[in-house]
Amino acid sequence: MTGARSIVFIDRPDWHARQLAAAFAKAGVEPVLLSLRRCGFTGTPGGARLRLPSFEDELPLGAFVRSISAGSFEQVTLRLGVLHALRESGVLVYNDARAIERCVDKSMTSFLLHRAGIPTPPTFAGESDAQAAQWMASVTEDRVAKPLFGSQGRGLIRLAPGDALPPADIYAGVRYLQRFAGRDSSWRDYRVMVVGKAAAAAMLRHGKSWITNVRRGARCETVAATGDLAALSLAAVGAVGADYAGVDLIEDRSGALLVLEVNSMPAWKGLQSVASCDIASVLARYVLSRLA
Repeated sequence: MTGARSIVFIDRPDWHARQLAAAFAKAGVEPVLLSLRRCGFTGTPGGARLRLPSFEDELPLGAFVRSISAGSFEQVTLRLGVLHALRESGVLVYNDARAIERCVDKSMTSFLLHRAGIPTPPTFAGESDAQAAQWMASVTEDRVAKPLFGSQGRGLIRLAPGDALPPADIYAGVRYLQRFAGRDSSWRDYRVMVVGKAAAAAMLRHGKSWITNVRRGARCETVAATGDLAALSLAAVGAVGADYAGVDLIEDRSGALLVLEVNSMPAWKGLQSVASCDIASVLARYVLSRLA
């Protein structure tokens, strides 16, 4: 594949982009860093055409989606449309728009996990405050209110029995609620990076609070990506139809593992700090093996 060109879709040339670019270049593929904000379509009586800067006369070998910038509903729809169009044009996209849509929408992720029989906390998603309050009354433990779209622990509110629902407008009018499944102290959970059909690396995050994201100061500890941790992570990624993903899992009070989220565009800087493998190289090798 020497001389072949592939896209890495990014918002900005951050640490992850540099790692991916180096890994693809080392494997003999020229990486072209490109924002979906610069892409679109044109249509004429002669046919439809994707507008991809740096790819005026050809389509890329493949496309790796590292990140999609925030925007209006219309802007994000167009960007996902470009990814759909690439797949329809025969370009291999990792992850493709279908998997990204399923993971960005936490309610759909929960639906697919429950439907597949994968252990995950009881969940409510809807627009009705009355229905949300009824569901909350049926759960005797604490609950967590989350934004439907979001990451890095932003917007999480823990609700004790009897607490009122937070204002609907801070969640754009959508209620997404889960039963709290963590501990009351010694907060921790797991992140597993799945690439293809393998759990490539895993870590235990020790949080400073019940929100255990690395951005919130969690301490990372390497753990083996084996056993139930790997099996549940692989099942979760399969349920959402992703090629690679970061899976968040937590132990309930009985010690049983539950899947919390599946991230189709995961960051891995924290995980890389304790992983024995080069995660960007693992991702690049997987993509190129599929292209081959």
